[in-house]
Amino acid sequence: MTAVPRHHHSFRDYLDVEEVSTVKHEYLAGEIYAMAGGTPEHAALSAALIVLIGERLRRGPCRIYTSDLRVRVTATGLATYPDAAVICGPLTRDPESPSHVTNPTVVFEVLSSGTEAYDLGEKREHYQQIDSLQLYVVIAQDRPAIETWRRDGETWIHAVWTSGQTIALDAIGCDLAVDELYREASPGSP
Repeated sequence: MTAVPRHHHSFRDYLDVEEVSTVKHEYLAGEIYAMAGGTPEHAALSAALIVLIGERLRRGPCRIYTSDLRVRVTATGLATYPDAAVICGPLTRDPESPSHVTNPTVVFEVLSSGTEAYDLGEKREHYQQIDSLQLYVVIAQDRPAIETWRRDGETWIHAVWTSGQTIALDAIGCDLAVDELYREASPGSP
């Protein structure tokens, strides 16, 4: 059997696709990947996160961005849309694409069954190549559990946070209570 040759796309090809597409894509190593839509739970957690963190960052040097923010990892070439990201200070735009930023301080991903292994493994490793990144936060959608990787010099410290715990988001000067996030994302929460 003969293997079907793969087409190697340039970053410019990817940008051209993104400009006309109604679907978001990731780009890595010459491949363009369509990103799947999320569940209502995924959307609710992302929205609750943005509201809670946004309130805490109001009038400070940091700003939270939605999943429409395009992030590029210049060290590896990954171009993607995290579920949310915080940037402190001015944006640094990618020289090849002014619609992509390269300097998030914190990146948040909400897990789904189709992306869990990727978000916890390879995608995390890409994000950790961003010089400005201080914290990577991964939020489970099926239970109150949040994993963090915090930069400590040249190493990354991993922690798991569950119900009753509060995460100190020192990199952006605020905290996040696990129960508060999940309560705000639940239907009919007070």
